[in-house]
Amino acid sequence: MKRFIYHIATLMVAGALLTGCAEDPLNLSPLSAIGENGFYTNADEVEGAVIAIYDGLQEVPLREFALTEMRSDNTKTKTSEGDWAQFESYEVQPTNLAIGTYWSANYNVIFRANRVLENLEVVESAALRDQFEGEAKFARALAHFNLTNAFGGVPIVDQVIIQTDTDYFAQDAAADVLNFIASDLTDASGKLSDRASMDEGRATSGAATALLAKVLLTQGKYSEAEGLLSGLLNDANYALMDTYSDVFYSEGNSEIIFAILYVDDDANESQDFSFEMTAGGAVSGLNYLTDDFKAAMDTADTERAAVFMNPDNERETGKWLTRSADARLCGNDWIVLRLADVYLMHAEAILGASLSTNNLSAIRSYNAVRDRVGLSTLPEDGSAELTRDMLLLERRMELAFENHRLYDLIRFGVAQEVLSAFAAATNESFQATDLLLPIPQGEINVSDGLLKQNPGY
Repeated sequence: MKRFIYHIATLMVAGALLTGCAEDPLNLSPLSAIGENGFYTNADEVEGAVIAIYDGLQEVPLREFALTEMRSDNTKTKTSEGDWAQFESYEVQPTNLAIGTYWSANYNVIFRANRVLENLEVVESAALRDQFEGEAKFARALAHFNLTNAFGGVPIVDQVIIQTDTDYFAQDAAADVLNFIASDLTDASGKLSDRASMDEGRATSGAATALLAKVLLTQGKYSEAEGLLSGLLNDANYALMDTYSDVFYSEGNSEIIFAILYVDDDANESQDFSFEMTAGGAVSGLNYLTDDFKAAMDTADTERAAVFMNPDNERETGKWLTRSADARLCGNDWIVLRLADVYLMHAEAILGASLSTNNLSAIRSYNAVRDRVGLSTLPEDGSAELTRDMLLLERRMELAFENHRLYDLIRFGVAQEVLSAFAAATNESFQATDLLLPIPQGEINVSDGLLKQNPGY
């Protein structure tokens, strides 16, 4: 399977694409700068716009760890510096730069996706038109899901809008946003090809299905999610890696369902979150392991522990250690969805709202993740019981520092209990309103007050 980030260069000719000039075809100017009369006349030009969606996605994970992991009990700053300390102390301000950037990055992806969707009629091939529509709807759904997880009710933007489209400026209810996301993902899963037919890095039917299952779990639609997840577990395109570290350092592996791709030492296609978490530790020090996380680790969990912690500094995560020559131009891909998450979501879907289950399918999914790293497993003879707390702890460990923990706590209904206790132990104060971030003040100003601030801010 080809890595999309390299392969796409063959799809374009400089001067005939969206930017009109670019040494690197992924270094795209904002699509709002494109003249309506000059482009989107054929499939190649629409594919250029599809490629721009993935370029926009590269901006999303850069500081997402601050909004997620550093608001959970997993990580913190090194020295409680500046705006970053607002996340660990649950005192995030509406003027915080990171939340404004995150809001803008996700809506930029949505804009780019909508630009593709409004120009599909020029694509003559029905199969190619379906693919482009599926990719755009997957990305649009992912960005809306990021936003509603972080901010709650947000504006649903289902078309390209301009400053006078004020009907789109106000929040839609979070439940309506989730329904919209689920609709997009249902469409996408039916239009996209499977992993074997797509270049690595592009959305697939498996990626749309996995994300849809997570949305359904968020909505409490457990039986619907279970059916989707069972299908993914039987998909021959995916398999757990034998070695945990290979999930992160053998990129494009069989466990990856969807990842945002980067390239080492490339000024346009690299990322710096690896630097901030590791190489930049002496300067800033972000996303450092909390004592609470270390205390929760099983002493027998040696294979994962070797990846959790940088061997040169056990306070730093070891999942994103850069191999780049320039520490600020890192090429580690960002994993959005992987098969271990699907196994654990499958067990979660079966567990549903219960506190425990002895369902054998749920136990086997839970065991698969633990067995991979040599940990004890539950008996599969009908005598064992899988509890909510066991499953939540396994998700905390397996998916550590992958930006799942906070939203897992919320989805499992224990966020206020867990984070209140954690905050008290670190001399901080946590309130229920801290589960959502403030709407960026700049966005409220631009909306002329149509956007309303979240409670507590």
